[in-house]
Amino acid sequence: MLTPLIVAPMAGGPTTTELVLAAARAGATGFLAAGYKTPEAVEAELRAVAGHPHGLNIFVPMPAVADLEPLERYRQVLRAEADRYEVELPPLRRRDDDHFAAKVELARTYRVPLVSFTFGVPAKHVVTALREAGIGVLITVTDAGEARAAAEAGPDALIAQAGSAGAHSSTFHPDGYRGTSTAPETLAAVRAAAGLPVVAAGGVTSADEVYALRKAGAAAVQCGTAFLLADEAGTRPAHRAAIRDGTRETVVTRAFTGQPARGLRNRFTDAYSELAPIGYPAIHHLTVPIRAAAAARGDADALNLWAGTGFAAARPAPVAKIVDELTSD
Repeated sequence: MLTPLIVAPMAGGPTTTELVLAAARAGATGFLAAGYKTPEAVEAELRAVAGHPHGLNIFVPMPAVADLEPLERYRQVLRAEADRYEVELPPLRRRDDDHFAAKVELARTYRVPLVSFTFGVPAKHVVTALREAGIGVLITVTDAGEARAAAEAGPDALIAQAGSAGAHSSTFHPDGYRGTSTAPETLAAVRAAAGLPVVAAGGVTSADEVYALRKAGAAAVQCGTAFLLADEAGTRPAHRAAIRDGTRETVVTRAFTGQPARGLRNRFTDAYSELAPIGYPAIHHLTVPIRAAAAARGDADALNLWAGTGFAAARPAPVAKIVDELTSD
């Protein structure tokens, strides 16, 4: 079911069908990122990769925001950024399920080989329906408690996401999340708690790290940051340049989306990390116009420059070369 190396789903642009197809040709499994896309866009991507090894990552809907007041205060704070980039801030959205049911149904219709879930545990009937369709199901967790909860839903495997991972953490408890865990310790904790095959993930950018995690019992290793500079990736030019510069550090921030996520430090994270409340995906939608305008200007100071702790090791290259380097003995 699992290849030894998985190319992580990277929502927001970096994951492309070309990247997934190149991973398949290189003997790895790339996951399409369904997050933030319409069902029609997801379906087009599924058609493009049909017949090749691949997976699909789906965001589990979060509960509707109960208290809009902290989010409204943050919206007022961000007016200065809206003025800077000459955009309008959208109204706050209390709930957005990201077309969850439609995307699950697309996975069933197209018999996607593997489906992974992020941001929580899908209902057991969802997992059962996918498995009955012959689809392997993985749920992303960040600690032992989450692993036990996810195992109750009956997946085939878990993804143990360490705090060192780039982009959003799948933590079920964003209020207390600090992103301090490493891939080896998260792998060990999740394996001990769940009794299921476990994919190790989090800041892995070298063959030595892949080998060590496999030797420690990982059924596979998932890498994302290592592929941000791949020729086939859709990573924005300003994001690529910031990674290649190599002088920034990574921070965990809620500033862009309201959910803890690791990225390169910039002006926006410095200014708003301490001010941003918990509130995904409401804050994600709120900052979209700012980020889009910054991207259009090539301005990395207001972009979510997602990257794991090992970002300095990322290099521009074809996917096939990166896969080969990560899996070489």
